[in-house]
Amino acid sequence: MAQMPKRVKHRKVHRGKLKRLAHRGNKVSFGDFGLQALEAGWVSANVIEAARITANRYLGGEGKLYIRIFPDKPITSTPLETRMGKGKGEPDYWAAVVQPGTVLYEIGGVPEAVARGAFARIAHKLPVKARCIARRRA
Repeated sequence: MAQMPKRVKHRKVHRGKLKRLAHRGNKVSFGDFGLQALEAGWVSANVIEAARITANRYLGGEGKLYIRIFPDKPITSTPLETRMGKGKGEPDYWAAVVQPGTVLYEIGGVPEAVARGAFARIAHKLPVKARCIARRRA
């Protein structure tokens, strides 16, 4: 089931700019390996859910998958074949704003080869380029 906020202060928001690097949420915190975004973009709630299902099927009950992004931005659209004007469209779907460097997913409790296989399947579904990173040992 696609995620969305329980309640929001404003039903429609501005589109915003996608031009800075992620300073928060850019390190592996929960698992052993992470999938880090290399581009900026919007990841819809349906894509997040589809990637979660794919990874869990690949893992086969082993390890744990952590989702580090949440779709809290309403994306609006006007119906097709509608004339210009008449204001902003209605909310169509929810998306997570992703900046370069954001860790999108994390996996713990599995070997690196298994984690890379799961992340390859997740990255295939995402609208942004991503890479696999490991937790930094101090």
